Amino acid sequence: MKRRVAILISGRGSNMAALIKGAAAPDFPAEISLVISNKADALGLETAKARGVKTLVIESKPFGKNRAGFETVLQTALDQHGIELICLGGFMRLFTAEFTKAWYGRMLNIHPSLLPSFPGLDPHGQALRAGVKLSGATVHFVIPETDAGPIVMQGAVPVSDHDTGATLSERILEIEHRIYPEALRLLAAGKIRIEGDVCKTAGGGPSENFLIAPVAN
Repeated sequence: MKRRVAILISGRGSNMAALIKGAAAPDFPAEISLVISNKADALGLETAKARGVKTLVIESKPFGKNRAGFETVLQTALDQHGIELICLGGFMRLFTAEFTKAWYGRMLNIHPSLLPSFPGLDPHGQALRAGVKLSGATVHFVIPETDAGPIVMQGAVPVSDHDTGATLSERILEIEHRIYPEALRLLAAGKIRIEGDVCKTAGGGPSENFLIAPVAN
């Protein structure tokens, strides 16, 4: 039985689209059952509808700072649709500690840096200012602290001396679209376990690929 997944978005939903595409594979152990946006004008809603995925809008603005009130409505919708796993895809609203704890081990997020480096806002700018030679993306479990949950999967890209925040973001986005569906596949297949604050993958090993930057001539 495929695990039922909800994707939460606030904008264009590029990672949402990648997850829907990945889950379309016959052997994928999860199905994208619902896309929820907290903004009625989110572009990702039309994308989801075009892919045949049910959508729902739960406007967060009327709730103001009442996060718990918003989450009560959200949880009701998740229950009504039998949702087992959540993927955040550019969902621009913070959760209460109670909500994240209730979904611990079942809610994924993706962040465009190699966590724990450069959490929070403007990770590409942070990476460029630090002068790192490699950056990337991280899929992690959601906990009350921002961008701090157990790491499920990471992918790296080289950083060029000529990179801007925009060019680095574009290259990292390609990595995001590759690793997010694979991380969901592992979770839905029951191949992930959390030991303390560390995520372990059953039968998993390190990649044989090496990425070194810059390349010396």
